[in-house]
Amino acid sequence: MLGGMSARDRPRILLDCDPGHDDVVAITVAHRFTDLVAITTVAGNAPLEQTTHNACVMRDLLGLSATVHSGAERPLVAEQFSAPAVHGASGLDGADLPQPSHGADSNDAIAVIIDTCRSQEGTTIVATGPLTNVALALRAAPDLAGRVAGISLMGGGSFGNRSAAAEFNIWADPEAAAIVFGSGAPLTMAGLDVTHQLLVTPARITDIDALDGTLARVLADLFRFFSAMYIQRHDDIAGAALHDPLAVIGLTHPDLFEASNRHVAIETKGELTRGMTVVDRRTLVERPAPNCRVLEAVDHAAAWTLIVESIAAASR
Repeated sequence: MLGGMSARDRPRILLDCDPGHDDVVAITVAHRFTDLVAITTVAGNAPLEQTTHNACVMRDLLGLSATVHSGAERPLVAEQFSAPAVHGASGLDGADLPQPSHGADSNDAIAVIIDTCRSQEGTTIVATGPLTNVALALRAAPDLAGRVAGISLMGGGSFGNRSAAAEFNIWADPEAAAIVFGSGAPLTMAGLDVTHQLLVTPARITDIDALDGTLARVLADLFRFFSAMYIQRHDDIAGAALHDPLAVIGLTHPDLFEASNRHVAIETKGELTRGMTVVDRRTLVERPAPNCRVLEAVDHAAAWTLIVESIAAASR
């Protein structure tokens, strides 16, 4: 049994990401609690070359059998922006990372997403970066919306971090997000409302310092950098919001969450609201039908325990 989950119950996932301090934790949790069949990378927290490099570092640190495939180097319409103020220029500043044994297995992430979801029906796409790759796959192969078990994504919320209205992943490519949210695929959204409940604080970093192994040492250093950046850039936060693992944990341990089914639309035009996830919470009978399961609250202590367990298991 793995964290209360038998091996046969592990969901099969393809992880689309832009590593990123919190993405590497999502990869670690996915390694522990899912059947991770492939990792695809997208530009986001850092340029594509760097996010792909970071995914390859994690592949080696975790000893993954999953292959790594690079994808879109820019959004569908917008310019490409990164987040060095949060993640540093490398996307993973703060730790002395080993060089990967080799680079990506291909640069055709879109084809990998399509082929995987067609050949292994029931796969869930977990997306923790801008949704460019996922949107391109759905646009090229609309049948995927009916083949996947779902798309569990980190993004959106009722407030923003890149702007007052928009969370970074959705803001970075709102046109792609609009395609995904309009696809008809079963969606689960871990937005800022829930991810800001899971903080990696200096006190929690001591849990990782207590673990042995290279991965634990690397992640403890990454957490120190990530937490310090958040504390420095906010008025009143105790640590870094550990966003991306909740897109995995929401799939593997749904009992830890409070959620509701809502209609979510993406604002692509607004001067002040571009990238906003418009969550319809009206009680009017004529409101649009729900298209998304919106995660609203999490047992953050239990979620953190799962993360520590995942790091400990991979550090042995």
